Amino acid sequence: MRILPMGDAALLVEVGSLPEVLALHAAMLSSAPAGVVDLVPAARTVLVRVDPRTLRLAVARAWIGALRPAASVSPEIGAPPVTVDIAYDGPDLAETAALLGVTAADLVRRHREAEWTVAFTGFAPGFGYLVSTDWPFDVPRRPTPRTRVPAGAVGLAAEFTGAYPRATPGGWRLIGTTSAPLFDPRAASPVLLTPGARVRFREMPAVRPRTEPAPSPPTGTPAFHVLSPGVQASVQDLGRRGTASLGVADSGALDRAALLLGNRLVGNRSDAAGVEVTLGGFRAVAERDLWVAVTGAAGPGTLGGRALAVGRAVPWPAGAELSLGPLISGARAYLAVRGGIAGERMLGSRATDVLAGLGRPLAAGTVVSVGEEVDAPIPPVDLALVSAAPGIVEVGLLPGPRGDWFTASALTDLFDAEWTVTSDTDRVGMRLDGPVLPRRLTGELPSEGMVPGAIQVPPSGTPTILLADGPVTGGYPVIAVVASHALGVLAQARPGDRLRFRRARVDG
Repeated sequence: MRILPMGDAALLVEVGSLPEVLALHAAMLSSAPAGVVDLVPAARTVLVRVDPRTLRLAVARAWIGALRPAASVSPEIGAPPVTVDIAYDGPDLAETAALLGVTAADLVRRHREAEWTVAFTGFAPGFGYLVSTDWPFDVPRRPTPRTRVPAGAVGLAAEFTGAYPRATPGGWRLIGTTSAPLFDPRAASPVLLTPGARVRFREMPAVRPRTEPAPSPPTGTPAFHVLSPGVQASVQDLGRRGTASLGVADSGALDRAALLLGNRLVGNRSDAAGVEVTLGGFRAVAERDLWVAVTGAAGPGTLGGRALAVGRAVPWPAGAELSLGPLISGARAYLAVRGGIAGERMLGSRATDVLAGLGRPLAAGTVVSVGEEVDAPIPPVDLALVSAAPGIVEVGLLPGPRGDWFTASALTDLFDAEWTVTSDTDRVGMRLDGPVLPRRLTGELPSEGMVPGAIQVPPSGTPTILLADGPVTGGYPVIAVVASHALGVLAQARPGDRLRFRRARVDG
């Protein structure tokens, strides 16, 4: 067992095989101390995410080192397997059977008769990686992934089988279809196939097509309607905790300090939701009298035809238009409205996560409501300082788990080079332009847990920094991780901005 660093709020524990992962994960679940936020099993690793305010990394490391996992994990006595109805009608069934040297009927029989276990989840919320000692095949992925795999498709890849909870790109070989509710964020148990669960497939001649659940009716009091969302605008709060093991990212405001400031200026609770506006162009009209504060990135703005003050609470009269022009200093502005943005909480948060299907970006014509997330009167602070973005953004880095996969020159260039933020940047990740970071090890890395701020390096050598909506597992090695306190600074970096990395230290 190796305990590897993963920034300042996580550790990656590596073992030799998938059965060892299952045993280690079970041992962790039964003995986790307070402060362990999430445990994310993967093919050869378990990611341990902690709250450093409650549990120091050194203490977490000592707890992990003292674990003595069982040699194997037996299914819970009395826990029946989950039955998943399947129609074996996938477009790749015949080709996959021929590739494996069996008939399609034999492949179906073996898949149906095997008892499967959910080893881990990832890739998408509710997507379980199922394994079975009854399954003898190692199935290669398609040479060219599909740009769209329909929701409910059941596929094979390597030693695994799995079902797609929603439409997404994918390279697995599709052998069937299911209508099982794989992921429902409104349910008491949002994921059907959780790590450790036993699964049986039941063949059906046909299954009902999967349909997206209907959105819940709006809550709260209508406050303003959107005329234009600009480049992108979405409802965000402080995000989710403890959902990575379900395949759901943290999400939430990329610049949390800016959202916290906005909520404080209008007297909201710290966890109230606001509107995150990317690069400007946002316009809205108040339905009733409101109080509002704009924080984060600065740019020209108007309220009722007059200049909009940034960094202070101001009244927003009914019928007045609020407009945020192109942002000049920074990439993301936050609109905090007294009472907080209302809406359905899913998995404990109102944060929009498009990849997970939790909420939707705001569009022209959307009516936004406010709630009652008020904590105090509007404070008598006249103005909060707005700092200008530096010419070169400095970002602290901490060790990642796979630094030993890279050459010495790659590690040197990471800190010595000046990097440029490319236009291929969104809430999922930020791609950087700069020197190629060559690997020392060129093999394929089994998927393992990821955290916001992880710097993944694909075979091309071009690094990408995962952000709040990034995947919870990934198969590219992580060379380093952005320090948690620097994520807000990184959130304000615009395409074309320059970055320099410096070494940071883990506190404890």
